[in-house]
Amino acid sequence: MANRKRKRSHNSIPRLVFVGISVLFQIGWILLLVLALNQHSAWISLLTSILSLTVVLRLYSKHTTSAMKMPWIMLIMAFPIMGLSLFLLIEAFSDLGRTYKRLRKIRTHTERALEQDPQSLSGLEAADPMAANQSRYLWNHAHSPVYRNTGVTYYGEAVDAFNAMKSALEQAESFIFMEYFIIEDSSSFEELRQILLRKAAQGVDVRLMYDDIGSIGYVNLAFARKLNSAGIQCRVFNPAIPIVNLFMNHRDHRKITVIDGKVGFTGGYNLADEYFGRTKPYGHWKDTGLKLEGEAVRSLTAMFLEMWNVTGKQQEDCSQFLNVTHSLPDASGFVQPYDDDPLGTERIAENAYLNLITSAKKSVYFITPYLIITDEMGHSLELAAKRGVDVRIVTPGIPDKKTVYAVTRSYYADLVSQGVRIYEYTPGFCHAKMCICDGQVASVGTSNLDYRSLYHHFENNVLLYGCAAVEDIAKDFEEIFSQSREVTEQYRQGRSAALRIWQCILRLFAPLM
Repeated sequence: MANRKRKRSHNSIPRLVFVGISVLFQIGWILLLVLALNQHSAWISLLTSILSLTVVLRLYSKHTTSAMKMPWIMLIMAFPIMGLSLFLLIEAFSDLGRTYKRLRKIRTHTERALEQDPQSLSGLEAADPMAANQSRYLWNHAHSPVYRNTGVTYYGEAVDAFNAMKSALEQAESFIFMEYFIIEDSSSFEELRQILLRKAAQGVDVRLMYDDIGSIGYVNLAFARKLNSAGIQCRVFNPAIPIVNLFMNHRDHRKITVIDGKVGFTGGYNLADEYFGRTKPYGHWKDTGLKLEGEAVRSLTAMFLEMWNVTGKQQEDCSQFLNVTHSLPDASGFVQPYDDDPLGTERIAENAYLNLITSAKKSVYFITPYLIITDEMGHSLELAAKRGVDVRIVTPGIPDKKTVYAVTRSYYADLVSQGVRIYEYTPGFCHAKMCICDGQVASVGTSNLDYRSLYHHFENNVLLYGCAAVEDIAKDFEEIFSQSREVTEQYRQGRSAALRIWQCILRLFAPLM
């Protein structure tokens, strides 16, 4: 098996260069205009000061964590021209408002098919009132019902989920929906392509969607066009068109496969060779996944259809796909798929994690590729440890992004000083995004413990209670701990002054990474 750095699509390299040059040109053009107006510096300085103060006050009043405001406020106050230019370029001129209105219109149709069964919620209330409160939050603020009658299979390795997914795709009779952040035009996807082509030829409605920035180094511009011409409907989320499209900061980070509305797959893995161990750029790649069978698949179907309609020119009637009923009455436990987006002020995924931390009585464990958290998240983890909860976080032993890894490690000292235990996954890179609370409630999905995932991306996760899969997740965590080295004591011993200063600078701009 190849032990090499991941390959980039040859034809995508010129496009990456073009996007980079275009963004630099865009910034340079703004700065050039500023320099050209230098002769009017007096009144421009006055207007800039007024505009800077207005933007800073507006930022300060926003209903979001202070960590998302302070980098922009400091940048604008220290360097008004550059700070305002970058802020307007990245934040203010994005089309979030239009996307939000479009998505809300689409959701008025999909939400009709997602009704909360009172018996499911009352059953969870009887089993665990604290877990029911968490479910009630997700229902009230994300319109995500909690389900029974859903079988759950947990896969501790992405390759096992991938093989199960291929087997399920072979059984498709009506439709196949797939949505991923990264698709790599390589051997693993080629196996999927052959299955999808056969199914499309049999009359199955096959749809595939991927994020353009996420996949820009893995597929070329002709990729989607070839799939469409072969009978696989393919759409690209938020194409990267510098100067024309300024929405590039917000990406579709979801991973969803739905088959006939009866079987669904999700987890941390994308459709690229490194996720399945076919290439090993960072040692062993640890990723996980779930298979859902039964009523809860309807929520995954709705999530896909919402994003599919957002990327299309015309809104499609989704009722034929959402009216599919499939139930496994003998399945145990409660299942609640939920999604998150950057369009509103409610940070669903972060709040779901905070609720789990707050409700923990004995233990709460996380595994995440990146640890770049808000003060609120850090305080909750530390407070849980102080009240005697066993709080553990697993991060990679081999990083995929060294600067981000340095930021991740900058959080260790503060956390361990308050009783949180930190582990680094020795075999390689852990890309899984999971949490388990008291060995009873678990979350598996796409949301990392970082700003980009919790504040800028479209995400999806699944909350599990009382399922046999939760026991499998607990066992996998114990296996992960046994393979990882605990670095708690190492970071309890303090850091040099130079390292502290460097880490402070990195953390200051972490929300913008």
